Amino acid sequence: MINTLLICGGGSSEHEVSLRTADFIEGQLAESEDIALMRVEMDASGCLTDKEGRVYHIFYDGKIRDEAGNAWDVDYVIPAIHGYPGETGDLQSQLEMFGIPYFGSAPEASKICFNKIKTKMWLSALGIDNTPYLFLHSLEAEELSKAHAALEEWEAVFIKASNQGSSVGCFKVSHKEDLEDAIAEAFTLSSYVLVEKALNARELEVAVYTYGEELIATHPGEVRAPADTFYTYKEKYAAGSRAETFIKAEGLSEEQLAWIQEVSIRTFKALKLKDLSRIDFFLTDEGELYLNEVNTFPGMTPNSMFPKMMQNHGHDFTEYLTGQIRSAVKQSLK
Repeated sequence: MINTLLICGGGSSEHEVSLRTADFIEGQLAESEDIALMRVEMDASGCLTDKEGRVYHIFYDGKIRDEAGNAWDVDYVIPAIHGYPGETGDLQSQLEMFGIPYFGSAPEASKICFNKIKTKMWLSALGIDNTPYLFLHSLEAEELSKAHAALEEWEAVFIKASNQGSSVGCFKVSHKEDLEDAIAEAFTLSSYVLVEKALNARELEVAVYTYGEELIATHPGEVRAPADTFYTYKEKYAAGSRAETFIKAEGLSEEQLAWIQEVSIRTFKALKLKDLSRIDFFLTDEGELYLNEVNTFPGMTPNSMFPKMMQNHGHDFTEYLTGQIRSAVKQSLK
C-alpha cells in the first residue's frame, strides 16, 4: 500500500480553489486499491488539519503525526495548493528536505514559473516569443513614467502583480488616469509589478505532462472571456462564470499547431518542469503567437481545462496520476 498525503488549502487568495482541486484528485484516487489517501488542509500559518479537526505535523523521518503522537508513514505527497506555498516551491523545498517524493515540479522550477517576470526573462533567453512587457520595482516617479510611456505606445496594458496566480492582482488599463491606482494595488500583492501589452487575441491552453516515458503536449484548448472583461479569477472559478471553454481550439493552421507543440515541449524541458503543466498562449488577430504563461500546478475544478484536454488526448487522469505515484515511489526506493 502506498500512503499518499494530499495537502490542500494554503491560506492564500486561492485557498478555496485549492480545496476544489483536492476534491477532484480525491475522487480520482478513491477506487485505487494500492493507494491509501490521507487529506489534510493547510491554513495560512502552515497548520495541517484533517476533516475531523485533528492537527498534524510532518517530521524529518517521513511521518505525519497528530498531537496525540499517532504517526502515519508518508510515501508520497500531492501538494494540491494553488499559489503560496504550493506553486511557489516553498512546500516542495520542505518535502525535499524530508526526502519525500511528490507530484509536480521541483522548488526552483516552481519559483521561476510562479514569478511572471522571471518566466518572461527565461522565455526571452530561450528565444521563445512572449507578450511585450516591462517591469517595475517601485512607485517612484521614474518607474511610473515607464508605465505611462508603455500605455501611450500600446494603448492598453495589463498590470500584474508578479507573484500571484489565477489572475489575482491583474488589472486591464486603457486610460492613463487609472494607471497609477492599478499599479499601486498590484504592489500591495507583490514586490514587483509587470506591465504587459494588452493584445486582441485568442487565449489558447495546452496540457503538457509525462505519461510513462513520453512527454505529451495536447492539442490546444481555447478560453473565450466575455467581450466586456478578461479571464479574471471570477470568470475562471465562479459558478456564474460567463467564460466559454473549448477543449479543442478550431481554425489553427498546421504551422501554428506545430509551433505551439514544439514550444510547449521545449519550455517544459528547458525550465525542468516535472509531471505536469498547463502552458498558455495568445494568438493575435494578426496571426502572431506568443507564449503567455506557464502553470506548474493547473487547476482541476469542474471548469478547469487540464484534465479535459488530457481526456480529449485519450488519457485517463486516474491512470495517469496513479502511474505517476507508483513510478515515483518505486524510484525513491532504489
